[in-house]
Amino acid sequence: MASSDIRHVSNTLNLYSKGRFLGFKRGQRNQHEHTALIQLENVSSKEETNYYLGKRIAYLYRAPTAKNGSKFRCIWGRVTRPHGNSGVVRAKFRHNLPPRAMGSAVRVMMYPSNI
Repeated sequence: MASSDIRHVSNTLNLYSKGRFLGFKRGQRNQHEHTALIQLENVSSKEETNYYLGKRIAYLYRAPTAKNGSKFRCIWGRVTRPHGNSGVVRAKFRHNLPPRAMGSAVRVMMYPSNI
C-alpha cells in the first residue's frame, strides 16, 4: 500500500456542547443574579434537559491582562434544573456571571456522567 493511499480520518470527540447565556432568573419586578438561564444547543423540550442536569458549565472570556501566561479566564457553574418547557435550564456559577456576558456562548461539559 502506497503512502498516498492512506487516508487520515480525524475522530475528534467534543467533551462539551454549546449553550447561550440568556440572562438571569427574574420575576416581574425582581432579578436574581445568582441563577443564570442557559439555552442549550439542539435541546427544545423539558424532557431533553434531564440529561444535562448536574453537568458543569464553563463561561470563557478574555481579560485585558495575562495571568499564568494566558489572557483567557473561566467561570465554572453547574446545571441545576429546567426552566420552562423549551429547553432552557437554570445554572448556578461560583461567581455570578457579569451582565456583559448576556447573549454570549458557554460550554456545557459532558461530565459528570449520570448514566
